[in-house]
Amino acid sequence: MSTTDTNIKTVTFRRAYIWQLPVRFFHWINAFALVFLIITGFLIANPPAIMTAKEASGQFWMGYIREVHFISAYAFVAAMFMRVYWAFAGNRFANWRQFVPFDKQGLEKIWHVIKYDIFLFNEKEYNFRSIPIGHNAVAAASYLVMFILAVVMMCTGFAMYAPNSTWFFPKMFTWVTDLFGGDEQKVRMVHHILMWAFILFIGVHFYLVLFHDWLEGRGESSAMVSGYKFCRTERFEQFEDLTEKQEEK
Repeated sequence: MSTTDTNIKTVTFRRAYIWQLPVRFFHWINAFALVFLIITGFLIANPPAIMTAKEASGQFWMGYIREVHFISAYAFVAAMFMRVYWAFAGNRFANWRQFVPFDKQGLEKIWHVIKYDIFLFNEKEYNFRSIPIGHNAVAAASYLVMFILAVVMMCTGFAMYAPNSTWFFPKMFTWVTDLFGGDEQKVRMVHHILMWAFILFIGVHFYLVLFHDWLEGRGESSAMVSGYKFCRTERFEQFEDLTEKQEEK
């Protein structure tokens, strides 16, 4: 009996250029901005008692923390506006249609990701076509939800900043405080709760990226640096315009 199993099928992969340079740029700007926003937000909400012999006039550490918070907020908002533009100007994987997977096929894909990727059920029959080339359906839907929350976060943040700002942009959001009956504490509470929503999202996002990278070995993590993922050759039958030498736009 031969020790060679002739039924083993060789699987080949090709490099696919998925994430364009602007998408990667927006991703990392948002990532760093969120980290700084969360850290400085915690410090602003609960300032630590720092004992020092210096005169009060010689201390301005909270002012610097607030400055970092505001700069990070402006960077986050700028990247968000640019990403909206790229949702219309970018390739099919950056297009806005990717983020509304709520038709029948999209809902089936969402359930597939929840069932097999999150709850780790065993698939009765493996189908490589169920592995998305770009965003999976759950990630796409979650990005839409987080975008909506980011808009609310922006509105509440600038509403709190407006009374101390001399620039017109933050003052455009004074109506938000009025929407809460003029109670700035309610605005602050919404802003704080949304911060925890972003923290939860970051944790789940980080886990799923590493999970897919380990399970599928398609370069999920490195793709947001290089722009390239590894996809089964068969998938290129569906996406003829994706080639290894595709140039960045």
